[in-house]
Amino acid sequence: MPLIVDGITGVTFNDASLQGAAASPFGLKNRIINGDMVIDQRNNGASVTPTATGYVSCDRWAPQLTQSSRFSVQQQTSVVPAGFTYAQRFTQLSSPTVSSGDYFGTEQTIEGFNIADLGFGSANAQTVTLSFWVRSSVTGTFCGSLWSAPATRSYVFNYTISSANTWEKKSITISGDTSGSYNTTNGAGLTVRFTFTAGSAFQTTAGSWVGANVAVTSGHTNFLATSGATFFITGVQLERNTTATPFEWIPYSTELALCQRYFYVIASGSGYFSNAAAQTTTNAFGMYTLPVTMRTAPTGSVVTGTNFYRFLANDTDDFVDSVYVNGQSPNNVIIGNSTQISNTQGRPGVFTAQNAASFVAAQAEL
Repeated sequence: MPLIVDGITGVTFNDASLQGAAASPFGLKNRIINGDMVIDQRNNGASVTPTATGYVSCDRWAPQLTQSSRFSVQQQTSVVPAGFTYAQRFTQLSSPTVSSGDYFGTEQTIEGFNIADLGFGSANAQTVTLSFWVRSSVTGTFCGSLWSAPATRSYVFNYTISSANTWEKKSITISGDTSGSYNTTNGAGLTVRFTFTAGSAFQTTAGSWVGANVAVTSGHTNFLATSGATFFITGVQLERNTTATPFEWIPYSTELALCQRYFYVIASGSGYFSNAAAQTTTNAFGMYTLPVTMRTAPTGSVVTGTNFYRFLANDTDDFVDSVYVNGQSPNNVIIGNSTQISNTQGRPGVFTAQNAASFVAAQAEL
């Protein structure tokens, strides 16, 4: 059973039955985080209908749309390819009239630190291979793209879905971009996009890097034109390689920590979530240390509602409708309330969540 160690492909055996388990290199080869859709901190598998561009479902994946409520998105387990547990499902809700500047799809933006070795924007730009599993009720020519940040460079590719409602694995090899400028620190470095449809302003020919923000070819299949159409995707991998290797499996705890660099749930549902003290008689705050270093000092994401939270001190309950999250550094935040308590200045206590819909998170998304 000869062992092969390669600086690009990783560790493999000359035994096909072992390749899937042994193909990961030392270190993470996949530049995509949560490519198998296993983490959904925001909704825990609930269906969401996006009304605007942003992060609403599986961690690190952001639906993109210029018209509200055209599709729903959901992490699900009922329809997955062999060897996977989760996939992300998109369901068409209504067909848009697509104008020149319209765009619909989903994407993941990769932090600059995680593409620095690719050398994009230089003569030493490395070839990458994107692979993924896809299933759709609509067949035809679909499009995806790599996209620089800022949006000055794009590479559009086509792939064909041949059989309706059948999982198919796709692989696209892309020469590195020798032009443009790519961020290699903690900002946005490179975006991987899967596009459902887009207007003429986003159209180009496939197969080469161009100096524009483009996403589809003119002959692409408009997934959103078919009532109730479904589109599933999982096993997304972008690697520095000239061919696709088996999907890189990493421990759940590692995948979660990678996601928490960009979004960390402090409280969800009922229960204690932070120590605090009454700063005045009407407001309290406390310092919360994040267990994962976030990309940058985060901002807050809080669900509000009548008596959703309380400050509990010396057996006195002060119910409040909302709390705030104020990032002090990538490692800690202040959690507090602006008004509503009636307590003794300086008294220590705790913040608790009081409603199943309560939700407090720190976000540092790209």
